[in-house]
Amino acid sequence: MLLAGDIGGTKTDLAIYSRESGPHAPIMQKQFASSDYQSLEMMAAEFLAEANLPVQRAFFDVAGPVIEGHVKTTNLPWEMDEISLATHLQLTSVHLMNDLEAVARAVPVLRPVDIVTVNEGEPVLNGPIAVIAPGTGLGESFLTWDGAHYVAHSSEGGHSDFAPTDKRQIALLEYLLERFDHVGVERVCSGIGIPNIYEYLRDVEKITEVAHVAELIAAAKDRTRAIVDAAFTPHAAGELCKATVEMFVSILGSETSNLVLKVLATGGVYLAGGLGVRSLPMLQGPNFMKAFANKGRFETLMKRIPVHVITAQAAMIGVANYGLDMTYGDGRLTASQTATTAQTRG
Repeated sequence: MLLAGDIGGTKTDLAIYSRESGPHAPIMQKQFASSDYQSLEMMAAEFLAEANLPVQRAFFDVAGPVIEGHVKTTNLPWEMDEISLATHLQLTSVHLMNDLEAVARAVPVLRPVDIVTVNEGEPVLNGPIAVIAPGTGLGESFLTWDGAHYVAHSSEGGHSDFAPTDKRQIALLEYLLERFDHVGVERVCSGIGIPNIYEYLRDVEKITEVAHVAELIAAAKDRTRAIVDAAFTPHAAGELCKATVEMFVSILGSETSNLVLKVLATGGVYLAGGLGVRSLPMLQGPNFMKAFANKGRFETLMKRIPVHVITAQAAMIGVANYGLDMTYGDGRLTASQTATTAQTRG
């Protein structure tokens, strides 16, 4: 058996898998509030003690760049090291990977029930695939075909510069430049970014803030969730929360197509992350695809790119699938088995 974990800035999911269970059906799974723990060691040790199962190896995906088995998380005050974790947890080995690499590893083994298609497009067989995930932060990755199967690549593209596409977004950038030395796209296209957009619309554009909604947001442990939930509450939130999510969706559409162009993702693009799933009704509306296709002479190409939203726990599926393949070496549900699945769902 193996332990798999999706380590996020807001929440962490841990689960135990066996060879028989496969990556879609953990034997035991539990979600933790990341900020309640001082380290992954403490959290994982508590979970393993509760599970009381014969786990030998662990595989974790982490929001941050993993270099030589070591990572400092981007949105948590944690540092992790493979050797230290294995020693502390008394495991044979521990493997760390970037969280978006894990999401990318899930793409070839996703089931039709795991996705919602926003744009059918015209996928190119074995073409590169892009992955973008607005969660607490913004993650980006991609897959390329090596002649036999898809290879996942990690990236820190979410920290590249925010590139506004209209006067309104330019004003947002100017507003944020007064607060931050560098305005990466994560500042406006993630859970971190939603409050920034909200405050810009309130302070600069003077969109009215409904008093009782403002109180709920101010009191909320997760301001982003409160804003997004209010945006989808009919006749209760006023215009500000809805306008915030609409602007986020427009920025997400533009950044998604930026990634598609950079890797020429003719095989399609997959959106993951909790914020993307919660914003699904707006992603299915016209504004997302309008922003996505707004690439001048490349508009026709963009309209041909398939766009899917992953509604399953993609990172967990990906890290578990990798762990099972590395542990048992039987190619269980690997990309080489289902290479064309990701491009033929529509």
